[in-house]
Amino acid sequence: MRATSIGRRAAAVLAGSVVLAACGGGDDDDSGGSQDADSITVWVVEDIADRVTAIEAIADAFSQSSGVEVELVSVAENDFDQLITSSAAAGDLPDVIGAVGLAGVQSMAVNELLDTETPATIVDELGEDTFAQAALELTRDGDAQLSVPSDGWPQLMVYRKDLFEAAGLEPPTTFDAITAAAEALDSEAVAGIAAPTIPGDAFTQQSFEYFALGNGCELVDDEGTVTLDSPECAETFDFYADLVRNYSVAGNQDVDTTRATYFAGQAAMVVWSSFILDELAGLRNDALPTCPECRADPTFLAQNSGVVTAVEGPSGDEAASYGEITSWVLTADSATEPSSEFVRYMLSDGYVDWLAVAPEGKIPTRQGSAEDPEEYVTAWEGLDAGVDTLAPLSDFYDAETLETVRSSAETIQRWGFEQGEGQLVGATLGELPVAAALNELVSGSGTGEEAAQQAQAAVSEIQQSLE
Repeated sequence: MRATSIGRRAAAVLAGSVVLAACGGGDDDDSGGSQDADSITVWVVEDIADRVTAIEAIADAFSQSSGVEVELVSVAENDFDQLITSSAAAGDLPDVIGAVGLAGVQSMAVNELLDTETPATIVDELGEDTFAQAALELTRDGDAQLSVPSDGWPQLMVYRKDLFEAAGLEPPTTFDAITAAAEALDSEAVAGIAAPTIPGDAFTQQSFEYFALGNGCELVDDEGTVTLDSPECAETFDFYADLVRNYSVAGNQDVDTTRATYFAGQAAMVVWSSFILDELAGLRNDALPTCPECRADPTFLAQNSGVVTAVEGPSGDEAASYGEITSWVLTADSATEPSSEFVRYMLSDGYVDWLAVAPEGKIPTRQGSAEDPEEYVTAWEGLDAGVDTLAPLSDFYDAETLETVRSSAETIQRWGFEQGEGQLVGATLGELPVAAALNELVSGSGTGEEAAQQAQAAVSEIQQSLE
C-alpha cells in the first residue's frame, strides 16, 4: 500500500470498494470476528511488511495494557473488496477494520455492514473538538457517524519556490496564478506544469477534482442530481486542458511520469499527493530526485519546493482542497466494548505510533487531546519518514510547508460524500468517466463544455445503474 502514487494507492481502496454484494463463499482461515469477549479480530488495509510489523507492535502493546487479545489480519487493498464480501456472506466479519477509505466506509454502510452507533460514542469520548471537523463531516451520513476518522493525505500543488521567486510570481493558489506561472516558466528545458492525463487512471480524475472543488464544480447537488454539465465544471475542463496543451510535457502523463519530470527539474509545478514529500527529500532509493543540482545536494528540490493544498478558481466561493480520509470502522458483528477500547487506543495511546507507520501519508485527523490541543500534529512533525533512509520531514521542509500539510485535514473536501452519494463516487472511480472526458479534450480540439456534457452523460448513466 506504499503510495508510489496517489492514483495507485487511492484507486485500490476507492474504486475497489464500490458495491459489497453478499455473495460468494466464506473464508476458511478463521479470520472473521471474535466471539470471545477477551479477543477481537482486526483487519488493517495494509500489506507492506515493515508497516505490518509496526502495526503488530501497536496491537501487542494494546493487548498488554488491556488484556484483550488482538488477531491482526493484513489485507491488501486490491483484495479488500473480495474478502469483505465473502466474510459478510459467511457471517464472519472482523470486529474492526483500519485504514478504510471514504468510499469503502460508505459502501459498507450501504450494505449494512457497519456499527453506525458506536463511532459517535468514541468520538464523543475522545472529544469531538479534538478532531478535524472536515474529517468528521466526510465520515457521516446525516446525523450518523459511520466511522472514526484516523488520518489522511492531501493532494498538493508542489512548486519550485526558487523559480517562482526569481520570476516574481505569486504562489499557485488560484487558477489565474497557476496559469500565469505556467506561462512564465514554461521553456524548452522546463515545463510549466506536470499533470496527469491518462484516461484509465484514477490519478487523472482525482487531479481534476482537486481543481474542480475550488471552482465550485460539484459531482452532484444537494438533491443528488449530477451537475457535471455546469458552467463551473466546463470552466475547469478548459482550465486543465489549457495547462496541459500549452505548458506541459508531450504525451499522456501518469503518476510516475509526472513525478519523474518534476524530480528531474524539468517542471515548475506538479500535482501529487503528500506521499511525494519523503521521496522529494531523497529518502526512497527507487524514487530519487535527479535534477542537475540534486547530484551535489540530494535535498535541493525539497529545500526549494513549496506546497499548496487549497486552490481557488474564478467561479469558486472559496479555496478548496482534495484528499483522502481513512478511518477505523466497527462492523455490524463487532464485539462492541473491546472493539471500542481498541479504536480509542489507536486514537490516543497508540496514535503517534500509528502515524509513524507512514507520516508523509498519515496526516493526523485527531489533532490533539483535551489537555494539549496540538499534541498529535506536533508529534507528527518529528516522526521519521522515508523508506530506505529515515528522517523527520522537518529536516528538509520549512515551518510554513509543514504547517500547510499538517493542517490539511481541516480543509479536505470531496465530491459527493456530504450529499450522501458515496456509492456513486466509488462507482465513478471504477469507470473513470471524468478522466476519459478530460483525456479526449486534451488530446483533441473540443471545448470544456463538450467535455462536461460527456462526463455528465456518463455519470448519470452510472447513477441510474445503481438505483
